[in-house]
Amino acid sequence: MADLLTLRKFEALSPFEIKDELITLAKEASKTAQMAFLNAGRGNPNWIATKPREAFFLLGQFAITESKRVMDKAPGIGGMPQADGIARRLEKWLDKHDDMPGAAMLSEMVKFAVKKFSFKPDAFVHELVDSIIGDNYPVPDRMLVHNEQVVHEYLMWAMCGEPRPAGKFDLFAVEGGTAAMCYIFKSLKANRLLLPGDTIALGTPIFTPYLEITHLEDYNLKYVEVSAPQENRFQYSDEEIKKLEDPKVKAFFIVNPGNPTGMGMDRETLAKIVNLVKTKRPDLMLLTDDVYGTFVNGFRSLLGELPRNTIGVYSFSKYFGCTGWRLGVIGIHEDNIFDEMIAKLPADRAKPLNKRYAPISLEPQKLKFIDRLVADSRDVGLNHTAGLSLPQQVMMTMFSLCELLDEEKAYQKACIEIVHKRFRSLIEALGLELSPNPNYDAYYGLIDFEFWARKNIGDDAVAYLKKNVHPLDLAFRLAEGHGIVLLNGGGFDAPEWSMRVSLANLPDEAYENIGRGVRAIARGYRDVYEASKRGGK
Repeated sequence: MADLLTLRKFEALSPFEIKDELITLAKEASKTAQMAFLNAGRGNPNWIATKPREAFFLLGQFAITESKRVMDKAPGIGGMPQADGIARRLEKWLDKHDDMPGAAMLSEMVKFAVKKFSFKPDAFVHELVDSIIGDNYPVPDRMLVHNEQVVHEYLMWAMCGEPRPAGKFDLFAVEGGTAAMCYIFKSLKANRLLLPGDTIALGTPIFTPYLEITHLEDYNLKYVEVSAPQENRFQYSDEEIKKLEDPKVKAFFIVNPGNPTGMGMDRETLAKIVNLVKTKRPDLMLLTDDVYGTFVNGFRSLLGELPRNTIGVYSFSKYFGCTGWRLGVIGIHEDNIFDEMIAKLPADRAKPLNKRYAPISLEPQKLKFIDRLVADSRDVGLNHTAGLSLPQQVMMTMFSLCELLDEEKAYQKACIEIVHKRFRSLIEALGLELSPNPNYDAYYGLIDFEFWARKNIGDDAVAYLKKNVHPLDLAFRLAEGHGIVLLNGGGFDAPEWSMRVSLANLPDEAYENIGRGVRAIARGYRDVYEASKRGGK
């Protein structure tokens, strides 16, 4: 077991870096004691959406026939697919291959999209075919025309809920949610919307990079925490929301539903933030990272409530089981405060910006913030090669259309049941009884060990632990003694004696073992405490 000095060395590290040490210990323990190695430290789901993938890979086969139709030379040289008549050719090809996996779904997707969005069949199918071949640069660089409309409709369901916000959002397809974070931070700074020394608010507990990026020399931002504690069912209290009234707070960044808490903001909390922005802080910039929203029925994002003030970040990775595809999107409403704030910048700040974007626009002062994001993602000078790869954008289209076609939301119900079943197993193994919370996504669970231990081993034992044992000891004991990897909650600005468990990436039966492992550690702590009393300590 690591000693106190060793554990203190890990305090400055991100939980995701500590995880590597825990994995090493857990793997060794699993070999030595012949126990299962259970890594619940990462949120990669262990399921995938098969239907859109079947359609995707079948489309690729058709695309090759289209390439060979234009040019077919030895040794394996094809041409660029042509648009004229391509929709009809796809229809005939699918009729001929109707026994292939994905044929019915691909046919249904095309028919649905053409009808729903009034697409010209040849233009839409050519975008799919040419893009899956990947023989062109992304044009438009921000997002393909048809893909943007399809994903926009998907996001209206997945993120915005009811009532649907008026107008539309401009979307930028990016390499997953992490790329979205990097691009947004970079552009907010480049466009003088956030400057070094400025103050932002972070809704805590929060995904660790939001804590870590602010400290980087590149940004050097100060931050205040708007806390959503367990005692308040992981919702922001009136007192915490009041912190946003301070005009020094330029922006409020949240993950909703939370990571590591798994809790979405309820309608009451949303209403309080809406009221604050509309009555006291119409200038407050909002960034909401909503990747887990699809695991909450009737989810409502700030993107739907306050579209003018909000930059939305969404990743397809968790819901569709595609972390390796790197599929994300940034959404900014066509009517937004970011464009307005840039237009009102004083001359000393606006002049260098006009110079920055002059190579890509004859009127750089009118360039929209979303297009500045695109340019900044390639350091402006390489703007002509910006954009998410075209095969990735096709997969994004497939995922979105498959969900839009699912009127009964059978896929969503199945995904929600997977994680909630695992959550129930964990809770039962911990010996807890919790009332259901409709805002909980069950993708992650935050085990507040101190809260749990007070009920199970007593306040005196907990007081002894907090005085004599390092909070990281719990995670290290689980790894070394039980082959279990959980992330320390303190790194997310959650309680120090808490741990985040992913309910998405392990078999169902693993979560009972994790619960039993935590209880075994607690018994060990209790024994140490009892021994200290007998020893007169």
